[in-house]
Amino acid sequence: MQSVTTFLMFEGQAEAAMTLYTNVIKNSAILDVMRYGPEEAGREGTVQLARFSLDGQEFMAIDSNVHHAFTFTPATSLYVRCADEAEIDNVYAALSEGGQVLMELAAYPFSPKFAWIADRFGVSWQLSLA
Repeated sequence: MQSVTTFLMFEGQAEAAMTLYTNVIKNSAILDVMRYGPEEAGREGTVQLARFSLDGQEFMAIDSNVHHAFTFTPATSLYVRCADEAEIDNVYAALSEGGQVLMELAAYPFSPKFAWIADRFGVSWQLSLA
């Protein structure tokens, strides 16, 4: 059966990213983690392959054992609809800490409260008050 899953590649920060995301987004969990062992291609203990869910949507993540000249880009982002102002304020504070604000958390013609950020891992997020 064919399926499509968002796949995030990190360099040694996959577990920290998954932990942040699953703590910030409601109804989320790390589902399983396979780690590199001794004598394997990646640094021992880092994430060889993991699955996690954010509010029921499944993602995959790895810690690449090869350095790449590319990383995440704002051209692809995770879009989060927040139920109320407290939720969007909390998600914004957690995900923007140590990251970059691309659009300030504010009212825009298309949303009563919206922000676009890149978190400290480089993953882009659009946050919108529903």
